[in-house]
Amino acid sequence: MAAISNDWLGPLSGEFRKPYYRKLYDTVMNEYRTREIYPAPDDIFNAFSFTPLANVKVVILGQDPYHEPGQAHGLCFSVKPDVAIPPSLVNIYQELHEDCGCYIPDNGYLKKWADQGVMLLNTVLTVRAHAANSHKNIGWEEFTDAAIRVLNGQDRPMVFILWGKPAQMKKSMLNNPKHLIIESPHPSPLSAYRGFFGSRPFSRANRYLTENGLTPIDWQIENVGVKE
Repeated sequence: MAAISNDWLGPLSGEFRKPYYRKLYDTVMNEYRTREIYPAPDDIFNAFSFTPLANVKVVILGQDPYHEPGQAHGLCFSVKPDVAIPPSLVNIYQELHEDCGCYIPDNGYLKKWADQGVMLLNTVLTVRAHAANSHKNIGWEEFTDAAIRVLNGQDRPMVFILWGKPAQMKKSMLNNPKHLIIESPHPSPLSAYRGFFGSRPFSRANRYLTENGLTPIDWQIENVGVKE
């Protein structure tokens, strides 16, 4: 299991020494030895690795990783460039097109967002193949709650985008007046038409960043081209 090595390590180092984390680590390692688990072990902490704490401007909270082969790589809602775009991300792109005029790209690789300070954090960081929520309540929530508390404590403007009830359950942890919270239903095909479409989270986030003297996010994911 990869380690966190950037500026996230200091604030989270105490978690690694707690009994729950030792139990979580042992459980996850056993799962990798005995079952098919996503993402790959070296990708578990990519949300932290790709977006250092000092760079975080926007936080998008997901639930748990994609559970089909080749999809999950450690960033919520994102898939590698050669993987089919999942339905929730199709809807995210549709809202982004309507909100900001971005063209809909040919891939679902969101690392460009992470590199600009959009932390794409799932509340659970691993999953069994073909079994959504299969690693719920093994300890990841305690760890990611610690990360959310660290983010809440940052004394600078930041935007939290909470899609769906699991993400919105974290709202009680977010009480920093410098932070903007944007809530809507989840972009899943099951709920997107209940208020996700038309919620304009991307322009609202950028407006807040700009009003606070920060560079807005370039939300456009570029085409990578179709492979022969």
